[in-house]
Amino acid sequence: MNLLGLVSQLLAILAALLLAPLLTGWINQCRAWTQNRSAPGLLQPYRMLHKLFHKESVLAEHASPLFRLAPYVVFGCMALASAIIPTLSTDLPLAPAADAIALVGLFALARVFISLAAMDIGTAFGSLGARREMLIGFLAEPALLMVLFSASLISKSTSLTTIVETLAHRNLAIYPSLAFAGVAFTMVSLAENARVPVDNPATHLELTMIHEALILEYSGRHLALLEWAASLKLFAYSCIGLALFFPWGVAEAQAPLALLLALPALVFKLAIGGALLAGLEAMSAKMRIFRVPEFLATAFLLAVIGMLVNILLGV
Repeated sequence: MNLLGLVSQLLAILAALLLAPLLTGWINQCRAWTQNRSAPGLLQPYRMLHKLFHKESVLAEHASPLFRLAPYVVFGCMALASAIIPTLSTDLPLAPAADAIALVGLFALARVFISLAAMDIGTAFGSLGARREMLIGFLAEPALLMVLFSASLISKSTSLTTIVETLAHRNLAIYPSLAFAGVAFTMVSLAENARVPVDNPATHLELTMIHEALILEYSGRHLALLEWAASLKLFAYSCIGLALFFPWGVAEAQAPLALLLALPALVFKLAIGGALLAGLEAMSAKMRIFRVPEFLATAFLLAVIGMLVNILLGV
C-alpha cells in the first residue's frame, strides 16, 4: 500500500465519518418539514454526539465485558463497511475487500453483538429488542444478498467496485432486473435502519420500539458510539444503493484530488436520497410488528424475481 493510496483511503473514511451524522440531520430536517413541524438544526446530530462523549458512562451492576465491548465492535463494523463501499472511488486499498457477502457479514456481526449486549443485562426491553432485531436480520439479510446477486449477474462479479465500474460505463437505460432489485433494496434498507414503516427512530413506545430497545441501557460515550454507528449504517446503506443503481460520479483514480472532485456528487446524491426517504416516511404509517415478516418476505420475492428476469432475459 503506497502513501498516496493510504491518504486517499483515509480521506474516504473521514468523509464517511463526517457525512453520516450530517445525512441523519438532513433527513430529520426534511421529515419535520413534510410534517409541518419546526425542524431541528442540520448540525443537531453533531451536538448530540459532542454532549454524549462528554458525559459519564453509567453501567449496570452486572454488566459483563461484552456489554462494554459491543459499542466499539458495532462502530468498527459500520466504519469498515463505509470504508470498503465505493463511495468516492473504486481504486482504493480496501476496494478488493468490498465483496457483497463480506459486507453482509459485517452487518450481521454488528447485529449479533448489539443483540447479545442488549440481553446481557437481563432487562425485559433489551431481550424484546434483541429478539425483534434478530428476526428482522433473519429476513432482511437474504433479501439483501439477492439484491446484490441481481447486480452481480450483470457485472459477473460480487465485488461492489466491479459492479460500479461495469454499470457506470453501460448505456443509461432502465434494466427490469435492477428495477425489481431497487424496490427490494428500498424495503430492506427501511427495515435495517429502523425507519418507518418498520420502526420509528423518533419514539420510545414500549410495545413498538426495536432499535431503541437495544440501546436503552447505554449512556455517555457508549451511547454516542452506537448513535454514530446507526448514522454510519444509514450512510452505508445509502451508498450501497447509490453504487448499485446510481453509480455515476464515482472516481476511478487513487488520488486525493479525484476524491475531492467526487465528493460534491456524493453529497448531491445523498441529499436527494435523504429528501426522498423523509418524504416516503411522511407518507407511510408504522405497521404492526407481526406484519414485518410479510414486508420483508415481499422484498425477498422481488429480489428473486429480479434475478430470474436477469437470467431469463439477460437485462
